[in-house]
Amino acid sequence: MDTRKALENKVCLVTGGTRGIGRAIAEMLLAEGAMVVVCGLWPDSVTRAVSEMEARWPSKVKGKAADVSEYEQVRALFEFIDRETGGLDVLVNNAGVGIFAKVSRIKLEEWDKMIRTNLSGAFYCSREALSRFEKRDAGYIVNISSLAGKNAFSGGAAYNASKFGLNGFSEALLLDTRYDNVRVSTVMPGSVATEFGKSVGEGDLGEDWKVHPEDVAEVVRMLLHMPARTMVSQVEIRPAKPKRT
Repeated sequence: MDTRKALENKVCLVTGGTRGIGRAIAEMLLAEGAMVVVCGLWPDSVTRAVSEMEARWPSKVKGKAADVSEYEQVRALFEFIDRETGGLDVLVNNAGVGIFAKVSRIKLEEWDKMIRTNLSGAFYCSREALSRFEKRDAGYIVNISSLAGKNAFSGGAAYNASKFGLNGFSEALLLDTRYDNVRVSTVMPGSVATEFGKSVGEGDLGEDWKVHPEDVAEVVRMLLHMPARTMVSQVEIRPAKPKRT
């Protein structure tokens, strides 16, 4: 198999694909010749992202607004993919939210939002993807988790819980599907230079020392190019020289 063409014309869904890590992954997949579908929470941001990527990769990218924490919206997203592309080969569960506060101060709706988006959203999308993979007799799911899924920190209880849960879900999903020609990998970045978890205009992104979204995309590219006989189950990514405190 010529791994250089492993992604050519493959249909790939990237959730949370309008900015940050998701956008970098979507653009990497397009550069590899894939057909890419992105979703995001806001219709305007999806339209803008698709337009910008279409300018570079005409007729190769589609988008639909969807909140992955709502199952009916996920179901509608996958029906859109069926209509527009006829199937699915790769799912990248990237959509996520981060709200940070100690347990005594986090609001109930904030807890629910993170668990539903970061964990239930990955379940909803994976469940829908598996029936599409069955028709292809193959598929790949990449779950973008976090080092926070292995390392708890003060103020991160809800985020930690969602990412610890995602890691456990990913491991079980791998075991469920490995004999169905479905591969599952979990990517766990540390500090990445994006707006994630920040308010508008808040602070520096730390671009001089943090991992860049394109670096995470490069790891995903490597995973998708691995021979079918090999499955990389987990990858940890961290800054080479983190900021000293």
